Amino acid sequence: IHGNMDLAEDFLKEVIKYVMETCPDDLQFLSDRITQEEKGLPQDQRQPMELLEKLKFASDNDFARITYTEAFDILRNSKPNKKKKFQYPVNEWGVDLQSEHERFLVEKHFQKPVIITGYPAKIKAFYMKLNEDGKTVAAMDILFPGIGEIVGGSQREERYDVLLQKVKDFHIPEESVWWYLDTRKFGTVEHSGFGLGFERLMMFITGMTNVRDVIPFPRTPKNCEF
Repeated sequence: IHGNMDLAEDFLKEVIKYVMETCPDDLQFLSDRITQEEKGLPQDQRQPMELLEKLKFASDNDFARITYTEAFDILRNSKPNKKKKFQYPVNEWGVDLQSEHERFLVEKHFQKPVIITGYPAKIKAFYMKLNEDGKTVAAMDILFPGIGEIVGGSQREERYDVLLQKVKDFHIPEESVWWYLDTRKFGTVEHSGFGLGFERLMMFITGMTNVRDVIPFPRTPKNCEF
């Protein structure tokens, strides 16, 4: 899982650096436009950094790395939680983190991209590798300011007996996942992977605040009629 995190972090930084090197005029145009649009907004509603400064900061600095338990403790003891300002209170270990929690961690507490690992097994998919504590899995999410989760990944469970038990614990009919179980039954290796929210990365790089402004293909109602 640690190699997976390293790869995902390096991948994001390399993409950001590449865009900064190859599209400086476009980024400057977007930065100037955002600055102009924010002039009429109160200070607390403006972006804390200009676009180019934000991109350089993200590509040049290490992402913060914390466990789910550490994130839970930070959120549970935070002012918004104590003052009941979160729509979803953080009181019991094991709750699924919502967008408001993720954005608090990256925008208020750490003020930089954050990687969270060691999520409770009960809120993650059955195929994620169970950690030695027996209650968390080798999963990771990367959170970005203004976005929330931008990458999600995990190490897969390669132990057949453990995987079979998790299928039973999740009350999944074995006959519906026989083909997946077979990939472990006849031997496998430790492996992991991650998925990137492409539009979310585009939002971060361009400074857009609405995902509909960065989708590569139209997905609005009646936009693609056949």
